[in-house]
Amino acid sequence: MDGQIDNADWPLFGWVDDVRPALAQASDAGRPVVLATLYRVEGSAPRGPGAQMVFDGSAASGYFSGDCIEGDVASHAARVLTDGEPRHLHYGAGSPWIDIRLRCGGALHILLERILPDDEALHELLRHAAERRSCQWHSDGTMRRVSAQDGALLTLTDQPFYLARRYDPPRRLIVSGGDPGALAAARLGALAQFETYLVRPDGPSSPPPFPVAGYLREAPTQALESLGVDRWTAYLGATHEDHHDLGGCLAALRGSAGYVGMIGAKSRAAGRLAALEAAGATREELDALHLSPGITGLGKSPWEVATGVVAEIMQALNPAKERA
Repeated sequence: MDGQIDNADWPLFGWVDDVRPALAQASDAGRPVVLATLYRVEGSAPRGPGAQMVFDGSAASGYFSGDCIEGDVASHAARVLTDGEPRHLHYGAGSPWIDIRLRCGGALHILLERILPDDEALHELLRHAAERRSCQWHSDGTMRRVSAQDGALLTLTDQPFYLARRYDPPRRLIVSGGDPGALAAARLGALAQFETYLVRPDGPSSPPPFPVAGYLREAPTQALESLGVDRWTAYLGATHEDHHDLGGCLAALRGSAGYVGMIGAKSRAAGRLAALEAAGATREELDALHLSPGITGLGKSPWEVATGVVAEIMQALNPAKERA
């Protein structure tokens, strides 16, 4: 690693928010990487405490400032990768590097630590993600461990330095349907870094013409049973066939999904609620259901409707709204 980032002119690496896939890829290839964690923010900043980047050779994932400091962080990461010594970086107000300015006027404090491919804590972190369980990453920059306990996104002690960073399971979006609106929602979900599954009962044998985590041709109830549902999962019923969408919504509600919605006209809401109640849905479950979901006023084209729905799902699954 030479401190240069590939494609720095077009920093698409900043689209990455969950660095675990980058850590897993490097570990599988037998490569050490540098994990950078933003642990303190003073004043205004584009990212909050807990934001992370991974430096793997000349490749980077994640971002802190939107191009103000990433190149310099990469230079320090190259030295950490070589000597294994953790480093604490301070940018902005009070920083020793007066030539590196933050446009927002705040200050950022970042820990760099080298992670070897056989690091036991790394493999525990990835195991928890695969099993869709929250965990805490504990590190002083040299010694690391992972615990199954819950907590705030980031907790910190200064003397001696020690941080604990919470990781939740990857956000997941399950869309059932095959019309332009359903496909737009699945496409936007995948672009927005959701682990996205498209469910299309008896759909075409060929997969959708855009990347998704999985394509299932079975009924939504069967798909949800095989995939599993948890509070980091969103389900959107968009087949427009109640015998599919109602069953999928009921299964998602009973699995305590973080978001459950069903596309359709408002005039159909009363009948759908009555059908769900007759199927055994509780009042609490019905109150959690989003009928005619999405942010209003964006328009009625497939992309406009999908944008409003995905934005509403983001709000519902936003980890910052969870445990503090």
